[in-house]
Amino acid sequence: MKVAVVGATGAVGQTMLAVLGESGLGVEQLGAFAQRAHSEELRFRGRPVDVQPASDALLSAYDVVFFAGGDVASRQYVPSLLRRGAVVIDNSAAYRLAQGVPLVVPEINPDVVGAGDRLFPVGNCTAIILCMALEPIRAIAGLRSVYVATYQAASGAGRAGLEELAAGERALVYGEAEPVGVVFPAGLARNVVPQVGALAAGGWSDEEEKVAQETRKVLGVPDLRISATCVRVPVRTAHAEAVFLTTQESTSVEALGERLARAPGLRFHVAGIVTPREVEGSDLVHVARLRAQDSSGRRFALWAVGDQLRKGAATNAVQILQLLVAKGFVRA
Repeated sequence: MKVAVVGATGAVGQTMLAVLGESGLGVEQLGAFAQRAHSEELRFRGRPVDVQPASDALLSAYDVVFFAGGDVASRQYVPSLLRRGAVVIDNSAAYRLAQGVPLVVPEINPDVVGAGDRLFPVGNCTAIILCMALEPIRAIAGLRSVYVATYQAASGAGRAGLEELAAGERALVYGEAEPVGVVFPAGLARNVVPQVGALAAGGWSDEEEKVAQETRKVLGVPDLRISATCVRVPVRTAHAEAVFLTTQESTSVEALGERLARAPGLRFHVAGIVTPREVEGSDLVHVARLRAQDSSGRRFALWAVGDQLRKGAATNAVQILQLLVAKGFVRA
C-alpha cells in the first residue's frame, strides 16, 4: 500500500506519521508532502523521509492520501485524487458536512462506511472527543440535549499555536514583553480565551457550530439540541470538556458508568479526576466526574478529556484506514 501525508510538517501531520508508524499497517511506500519545499527531514519507522512540495502529478502515485492541513490543500487536490480512485482521509473541515460523505469515528459508527466510499473526512477534534463520551450514553438512554463548555489546547491551532503559547510563556517567565500574537485573539499564556475560530453575526464561533453540527452527524441524531461554548486554554495537546446532558429515557449514574466502562477507546474513571496533561500522547478518551444533576434520572454531567492531536485527529484518521482494510475495501 502506497500512502502519502499532505501537510506532513505540521503538528497533526507529524503525529500522523508517528501513529501510522505504530499501526502495523503494511505501508510499502510513504510520501511526505507540504505546500512548498522544506529542508526539514521527517522520519517514518526509523527511516528518514524527505518532504516534497505537493502536486497532482506526485500524489497520483499513491493509493491512500491523508490530508493533515487546512481546507485549501484539500479542495485543491481531493477531487482529482477521487477521480483516479484513491482513498482520501482528510483532516480538514472541507467535506465533513457534505451530503453522502460519511463522518466516521470507528468506535461509534463503522457501519456508515460503504464499499464505494473513497472520501473520509476526519471530524473536528472537539466533536470527536465529545462523541466518544456521549455515544455510550446515547446507546443506553438516548439523548435529548447536550450543553458543553470546552477547554481547548493550543495544538488545536496547529504548530503555530504551540509556538505562540511557548513564546508567551517564556516572555512572562523572564519578565519580557509578550510577543504580539497572530494565532489567538488574545495572549494565551496564563490566560483563558473564550473564542476559538471566527465569530459569526449571531455571536457563535465557527468552532462552536462545527461541534454542534458534526456531533449530530457522527451520533446519527440530527435533531439533537446541542450548544457549545469553546474556550482556548494554555495547555499543549489535550482538550477537556465539561458536558451537561439530558437523556430521552430515565437511567442512573450506575447504569451509565457501567456502559462507559465497556466502551471501546474510552477509559471511565469511577472516582477521582483526570487532567489534560495526564492524557497527552494517549489514544484514549477519558471520562470522569459522572454525576446526576437532579433526581429525574435524565439529567447528568461529566468531564471528558482527550489528546486532540491523536484521537482528535491523527489516530482517528489511521483508525479509518484500519477499518477500511478490515472491511476489505482497501488492500493492505
